[in-house]
Amino acid sequence: MAGDIHKLNEKILKYEEFLNETLRSDLNRIVTCRDEVCKQISDYLQLRNIVESLQITDQIDKPMKTLMNLGSDFYVQAFVPDTSKICVNVGLGYYTELTADEALIFIERRVNSLKEISNKFTQESVKIKAHIRMVLEGLRELQLIDNEATS
Repeated sequence: MAGDIHKLNEKILKYEEFLNETLRSDLNRIVTCRDEVCKQISDYLQLRNIVESLQITDQIDKPMKTLMNLGSDFYVQAFVPDTSKICVNVGLGYYTELTADEALIFIERRVNSLKEISNKFTQESVKIKAHIRMVLEGLRELQLIDNEATS
């Protein structure tokens, strides 16, 4: 009887360890990755809005004054002498100059691709959350058995 209780307590500890060290850390990693992808989507959508605004106001090919964020919400005034070409992050730290029309096409494709990646991360996080619920339910059952055995 004491050996069974000891084995049961070991199982409970292994499940708790698996839950805390594997499942929850995997969930945190997936959520962090998804948040980074969502930030990239937001940045591309912001760029799209700026490009469309330049096109609507017929400011393409004209000089422009703007505020640039240097980080930590510290802004400086910047002067852009030529807005006919836009530097766009195409991935892996590479930037290329594109026209406004090319930039809009690229942004749409990139955002769609990033949305697919975000959806995959979301699906993976749902699976991990389901595993967490399943392990928690198993732990509850084992703890009930342990409580009944010690009573």
